[in-house]
Amino acid sequence: MFGRTSKRLLKSFSPLLCKAGVFLLLFWAGFSVLAQPKPAPGPVVDLIAIDGGINPAVDDFIRESIERARARGSKALIVQMDTPGGLLTSTRSIVKEILGAPVPVIVYVAPSGAGAGSAGVFITLAAHVAAMAPGTNIGAAHPVAGGGQEVKGVMGEKIENFTASFSEAIAQKRGRNTEWAIQAVRRSVSITEKEALAKNVIDVVAKDIDDLLRQADGRKVEVGDRYITLALKDARVERFEMGLRQKIINTLSDPNIAYLLLMAGILGLYMEFSNPGVVFPGVAGAIALLLALASFQIIPINYAGLILILLGVALLTGEAFVPSFGVLGIGGAISLALGSLLLFDTESSDLVVDRSIVFTAVATVSALMLVLGYLVFKSQRRKPTLGLEGLIGEIGDVRVTLNPTGKIFVHGEYWNAEGDGEIAAGEKVRVVGFDGMCLKVTRLSEGQSRS
Repeated sequence: MFGRTSKRLLKSFSPLLCKAGVFLLLFWAGFSVLAQPKPAPGPVVDLIAIDGGINPAVDDFIRESIERARARGSKALIVQMDTPGGLLTSTRSIVKEILGAPVPVIVYVAPSGAGAGSAGVFITLAAHVAAMAPGTNIGAAHPVAGGGQEVKGVMGEKIENFTASFSEAIAQKRGRNTEWAIQAVRRSVSITEKEALAKNVIDVVAKDIDDLLRQADGRKVEVGDRYITLALKDARVERFEMGLRQKIINTLSDPNIAYLLLMAGILGLYMEFSNPGVVFPGVAGAIALLLALASFQIIPINYAGLILILLGVALLTGEAFVPSFGVLGIGGAISLALGSLLLFDTESSDLVVDRSIVFTAVATVSALMLVLGYLVFKSQRRKPTLGLEGLIGEIGDVRVTLNPTGKIFVHGEYWNAEGDGEIAAGEKVRVVGFDGMCLKVTRLSEGQSRS
């Protein structure tokens, strides 16, 4: 009796026990969150890293980081940079953002072995505090075409004059060496961190971030229309990374990646058109080609180079079907190589595809296209081996006298056949054609091949 009463009471209170358990679990979880150690009080400094070319993704990343630092109340934004250069349009936008930034921006060329080349010079000069790590260099800001060569003529002179005045204006704004800023553009001079400090190109040589904050602490910088004193002593550094969208754009903005995507797309589509039904090369090639076109929307290209690449593909394709004794193939490979070298040859950037990648890709694509084209052409000219067409030219035995029709045995099968006269059973015949399901045959003379 007591046992039944206990079970009844337990059953009636079980919902209450469940609710109490859930409440305790939620209370414990909330207490755990509240009990998490809070960030240590004190000044906060944001840190981002730029490692690679200057492009729209980097521009967007720096703009976003400046706004985030302002919203968070960070004492400064450190841009750790290692760049060979990039797009002039993106560089101008970044410089404008730094010059008008509502928070101090510290550009730090690091780590050791890094450099601020070309576009990196302007960004470093624009910083409120310009710093470099030991073993780094800065300079070589002369505008060049995508292939690395100097822009000639009136256009080259205009670009050089504009870039030199742009560099001079930035240096004047920040109170830095304007003469060196001009020479970095006109004469492509490049100097080490020690020379840069001695020439008043930068403000600080720091071995690491902590050393940078220590040396920058107490400096007076102009932010907007007022001067503020940096209070960075014992500052807590928080690092931020690019978002997924920015990482994708940054990857597609690499000329080496864009070029390889273009070559992969062309080769994939060629393989699909040469062997319809394989599917995978076509799908992969289409995706690669679309990504390459997306890259061309981000970075400027030379359309003459693109046309030469397409011409090279057409000539290589023609070599497989036209007996040109190698003229079309050689011309196609040369056109493909020239187009590849000229593809990013523009006045608005100093981006360039690595020469080793160009020559490797051209050799690979040319060889594969020629081999695939030859195999396809050879297979198209090969005698059919299946169906009625595959029987033409074959030798068979007459099993039922042809007068003029009868039966023959060929390819392990019995066929109705019609001869060019009476042919006795047991004689050999050659299939010369067919009419519906009836084979046309002729008597095989003694002197003819019986293979």
